[in-house]
Amino acid sequence: MSEINEGRVLIDFYANWCGPCKMMKPHLTKFEEVQEQVKVIKVNVEDDYEMASKFNIRNIPTLVYMVDGEVVGRDSGAKNLEQLKEFTNVG
Repeated sequence: MSEINEGRVLIDFYANWCGPCKMMKPHLTKFEEVQEQVKVIKVNVEDDYEMASKFNIRNIPTLVYMVDGEVVGRDSGAKNLEQLKEFTNVG
């Protein structure tokens, strides 16, 4: 997945049955709407086991924040819009 190697990227590892993932979904959508600096990529751990395994995902939701292909942050648990901005250093 070459799109994670350029610029600022936030990867959301989730599953459709996950309650906290469902709670965070509207916050992620709003995050995408209010800023343009960070690209959001959603990865369903059941559909893309290889990607989840590559990032050693053990809990969901897990957010992985990358800059130019390097992991600079990682956190588990649902986040609101302000927490997403803080996690990704979006003004």
